[in-house]
Amino acid sequence: MTRVHILGAGTPTPTPTRFGSAYAIETGDDTLMVDCGPAATHKLVKAGLWPTDVDYMFFTHHHFDHDVDYPCFLLCRWDQSIGKENMLQVFGPTLTEQITEGIIGENGVFAHDWKARVNHPTSHQVFVNRGGTLPRKPPEVAAKDVGPGKVFSGRDWDVTAAPAEHVQPYLDSLAYRINTPDGSIVFTGDTQPCESVIELARDADALLCMCWDNQETMDQNGEGNRQCGTTGAAKMAQEAGVGKLVLVHVGSNLSAHGPMEKGIGDIKAIYDGEVIFSDELMSFDV
Repeated sequence: MTRVHILGAGTPTPTPTRFGSAYAIETGDDTLMVDCGPAATHKLVKAGLWPTDVDYMFFTHHHFDHDVDYPCFLLCRWDQSIGKENMLQVFGPTLTEQITEGIIGENGVFAHDWKARVNHPTSHQVFVNRGGTLPRKPPEVAAKDVGPGKVFSGRDWDVTAAPAEHVQPYLDSLAYRINTPDGSIVFTGDTQPCESVIELARDADALLCMCWDNQETMDQNGEGNRQCGTTGAAKMAQEAGVGKLVLVHVGSNLSAHGPMEKGIGDIKAIYDGEVIFSDELMSFDV
């Protein structure tokens, strides 16, 4: 069984019900994450998962609403380990290696934390009581900058990336397709409608697509460039022939009743598959 958990279904604007982007995917014995936005580690635990369960992370891009909880996740996963877990493997566009090293490297901004835990007797005891065997080792993460194409192959799943069109040349952005024995899931990250993402999503079972607001609102307020609204998401899903369209990265206006119902209606006038308007901590089977 492959199951997708929506950890973060919002944008950079915090609201009481949604903030930032983050997803967890359980497939077979493996757990993956795509993006690690605000409070993603806490939301992961709320979803019934645990940081040490996650062995793979994929970043779409490095806006803060997609990666700001990465330091928390790295430190929490390492701190809660007993030293026998698989090494975390992290993939993402340019800056992924630099950011990882800058967080937990020998001279990283959180090196003071792990060095204290590696050396202090009380931290040793907590580690042993948890099931670890001394000496306690520093965190080690395999981070890799990647581009379009095949990114990684697991035991019975694989990940492919394609360019997404967002805020280039300032940040690189990728969309990901995860093929599993149960079906294929595509994560657009932040993008405007574009052929590269449509081709990546061709005949996928689920497309998790950013949907900032109703398209008319975005066109009127000048926010329709370099990101998807309702009809943009619908047109990509319809052209790609995906089985279900899951609306994520939903802005505060669209998540309110009234605009939400209008947006869903506009989408269904274009896209003839299943539409899921995501909420944080919801999950679905592929």
